[in-house]
Amino acid sequence: MAEGLDLGKCFEIINNLTTEAGRLIARNNETRQDFVCKSGDIDLVTQTDQDVEKLIMDGIRQHYPDHKFIGEEESSSGGGVNKLTDAPTWIIDPVDGTMNFVHAFPHSCISVGLKVNKVTEIGIIYNPMLEQRFTARRGQGAYYNGKRIQTSGQKELGKALVTSEFGTSRDEPKMLAVNENFAKIAKQVHGLRVLGSAALNMAMVALGAADANYEMGIHAWDVCAGDLIVREAGGVVIDPAGGEFDIMSRRVLAAATPELAQELAKVLTQFYPQPRDD
Repeated sequence: MAEGLDLGKCFEIINNLTTEAGRLIARNNETRQDFVCKSGDIDLVTQTDQDVEKLIMDGIRQHYPDHKFIGEEESSSGGGVNKLTDAPTWIIDPVDGTMNFVHAFPHSCISVGLKVNKVTEIGIIYNPMLEQRFTARRGQGAYYNGKRIQTSGQKELGKALVTSEFGTSRDEPKMLAVNENFAKIAKQVHGLRVLGSAALNMAMVALGAADANYEMGIHAWDVCAGDLIVREAGGVVIDPAGGEFDIMSRRVLAAATPELAQELAKVLTQFYPQPRDD
């Protein structure tokens, strides 16, 4: 199915679709939004999330009717995450940072990755409020608004600016691990930031603005694009325990260097969210 797929054309199509979807988000971000809770925690969804996901999926289907999708809103409404196969699969978070979005805090984004044969070929993270567009194609480097970017090269935890999140679940075992990690990390790093968007946290590592990011409780659509963008910027993406990154594990650690990634992994209290995305 992936034979002869023109990835350049795929990139152009999704770039244009994120621009179009971004206008919708930016327009709606001017005022506080109505929302509903998806899961009884603080996992929010707005009409904009649903509209953006539909716009992007419909736009892709016009060109590639046989492509598959793993999308946040589709997954939450359709009884779970679609299985990742070798087929070309678009992994979409229409508004990453919905909590920010509903408060009109201008730090949220569209995150889209394309996997072919389970390998990520394209990643785009776009914050339309601040016109921040991070892009990558496998083997071709990472870019911020069209300019090549690379990670900071930082190797020492004590000099690192680290990002993480409380996340959408307020499950007690998870919160214990989250709070324990914040308490530990705060003493050992240069600075700690909680900005409310998992995808943009990874983009900041790629940009060299943050040195590392970790989170346990994310989903495939939060990190698919960010994983490629960080690696194409010269960084590393691993499991927070130090092993290989598994996109379906709901766990991620991105860092400027392998040394920093492993040093951070050694410090973290581990938490394994259930169910996994697969």
